[in-house]
Amino acid sequence: MPSNTRIEVRRSPRRRRTVSAYRDGDTTVVLVPATFSRAEEKRWVDQMLRRLEAREDRRRPGDGELHERAVELARRHLDGTRLPSGVRWVDNQNSRWGSCTPETGEIRISRRIAGMPSWVVDYVLVHELAHLYHPNHGREFWELVRRYPKADRARGYLEGYSAGSRSEGCVHDDEDDLETGGSTLEG
Repeated sequence: MPSNTRIEVRRSPRRRRTVSAYRDGDTTVVLVPATFSRAEEKRWVDQMLRRLEAREDRRRPGDGELHERAVELARRHLDGTRLPSGVRWVDNQNSRWGSCTPETGEIRISRRIAGMPSWVVDYVLVHELAHLYHPNHGREFWELVRRYPKADRARGYLEGYSAGSRSEGCVHDDEDDLETGGSTLEG
């Protein structure tokens, strides 16, 4: 389970035997029958957290698969002349979706997006791959990023996710506002 996840148990008088769990932002919600004892609740919460983590692990690609996907996207959308030297998931990016070091060709993708739709992960990869050509967020950079057909849709998804995750919201009128601080994609 991600370290920043809170656990919220909701007891329902209408539930008789079923237990379910889901992620809601930074909270894991576990739904249990109101008739459960505290011991039953704890046992089921532990079991549901393990199940949820196992399901997410099955859906989460490893670093090798992520690198292969980045190479495929670079060839398909960015002419493939500049390929990453490495692409990996990282757990220490809590304020950005990804980052790139153009000098070394290394790309790091926040594990926070691992459960998002594949077209969103692909967008973040394309964004970081474009930094291998242009380390800034100038016009040429955005022309490359827009070669990815779902770029605008994915940006909207990430902006909506950010706005829903923060109480202050996240509105960007100018695309240069979304990415600040060099070659990073913030979230």
